Amino acid sequence: MPRTTQQLHPHREPVATRPAATVLLLRDAPGDAGGLEVLMTRRSATASFAPGAYVFPGGGIDALDAAPTTHAAADRRPTQSDLHLTQAIAAIRESFEELGILLARHAADGRWADAADIAAIDRHQPFAQQCSARGLRLAADSVFVLAHWTTDRDLPRRFDVPFLVARMPEEGQEPVADEAEQFEPVWVRPADALARHEAGQFFMIFPTVRTLQRLAQFGTTQAVFDALADEQPLWTSCPRAGTLAGKEARYMESDTPYGELALVCPDGQIVHALDWQTAQPVPLLRNVQRLTAPNPGVMTGPGTNSYLVGDPATGFIAIDPGPADPEHLDTLWRAAGGDIRMIVCTHSHADHSPGAAPLQALCVQAGKAPPPILGLPSAPTARAASAFTPDRVLQNNELLTLAGQAAEGNITHTLQVIHTPGHAANHLCLLLVEDALLFSGDHILNGSTTVVDPPDGNMADYLDSLDRLDAVCTQHGVEFILPAHGYVLGQARSAIAKLKAHRLAREAKVLAAMQALPEGTMEDWVRHAYDDVPPRMWPVAQRSLLAHVERIRSLQLEG
Repeated sequence: MPRTTQQLHPHREPVATRPAATVLLLRDAPGDAGGLEVLMTRRSATASFAPGAYVFPGGGIDALDAAPTTHAAADRRPTQSDLHLTQAIAAIRESFEELGILLARHAADGRWADAADIAAIDRHQPFAQQCSARGLRLAADSVFVLAHWTTDRDLPRRFDVPFLVARMPEEGQEPVADEAEQFEPVWVRPADALARHEAGQFFMIFPTVRTLQRLAQFGTTQAVFDALADEQPLWTSCPRAGTLAGKEARYMESDTPYGELALVCPDGQIVHALDWQTAQPVPLLRNVQRLTAPNPGVMTGPGTNSYLVGDPATGFIAIDPGPADPEHLDTLWRAAGGDIRMIVCTHSHADHSPGAAPLQALCVQAGKAPPPILGLPSAPTARAASAFTPDRVLQNNELLTLAGQAAEGNITHTLQVIHTPGHAANHLCLLLVEDALLFSGDHILNGSTTVVDPPDGNMADYLDSLDRLDAVCTQHGVEFILPAHGYVLGQARSAIAKLKAHRLAREAKVLAAMQALPEGTMEDWVRHAYDDVPPRMWPVAQRSLLAHVERIRSLQLEG
């Protein structure tokens, strides 16, 4: 983890969470149209949490929900844990108190509770006891965990809440809102609710929106329950928020800005702007700034990220000065106060290294000693546009150190060099040792996979380098990766594992295409192996396909 002294914002302890449960009551829409529908209601405009929002029924878990006598009054699956049973009971109780839906069966014959049972039970009296008195058993065995949400760290009221799912009893029950907490019960297809929300007609909070987006992928109620057979939530999330276009924006762990928000605002402060801009550097820590070059495109995403590591007391190391864009380099130089001690290029591609020499010249013109340009020279396999010769060749595991005297005492920032061929033969990554941050160049990107373009790119080397980076992350406890394109990535080892799994899965598709079309061309194979990629990207994908083909053939020869 980064040093606390390098965090941009003072520590703020998030509010403790309260246990709660929410239930999505599902049915297959009646009539010829069909399709999955979910029951939603509108919360009171004076509610303390999500006022006026359309939600699924639910609420806090009571002590009685976990009581042995209540558990004994419920049916459960053999695989259903005590915790999940408590949550299911809470959801059943809340759906009755808020909507008059009773997920209970008669113990004598297994038929669902009906209107007479519902009328006989008081919504304001102990629930399970009343059900037992009428010979009803709570149908907790029909309630499954869909997802698990923890309320965002920035909110004043926070909940730890499973989103559960259950089928709506087919006959004898209709939702009737309590007209105190909930109003206007409505059956709605997930896609329709999302469209109405987008049009400003159906206000929902972030977890509800994201849950409906996932639910919209299922065509029937049965498909949902088939996906939940292993008793594990389909996703778990504690969202984070930043600002985008001046407005608050929330993100789940799978969203590309999430890792950056976790690094910059670990306690959930909503102060970090996520807009891509090139006019000024973006502080990520006190000792790390990112300046994105004005070269957005298909291959560069929002642009090439240049980084400054250091502070006024130690001077700065510039990583990947980018293209030779005068404005970009001047902004980079000024952000360092002109005190750039070293310039490091992760590799020699045209969007990374051409800015090194003119940035060095800026320092010389200011009367400073020229900072050395460091890196690995381009290999003979590199394209002409990627020719690069550093002032000094970096050695694997070499340490580049900045040191100085700050108000809090001596301070150092140390970058460890890690040779990582694969994307390019002369590619390297850098570990900021004191803060356990990995600068990944183009080896690991956020939002896309890098191109491995033979002959300078090599897929076997690329995968080996991923393993090397995973070992570094394990050894140093790295949680964050700072790529040359895109936002900061969090959960570093998980990101590396997913990237490797993706590459191997792609390679399996390439092999299948080669076997299905043994006389096929590269164009034939790319259509099959990259059928999930837009055709406009196939010419680019074909470069990485060639790298996979070379690795496959090499493995076949070894075998």
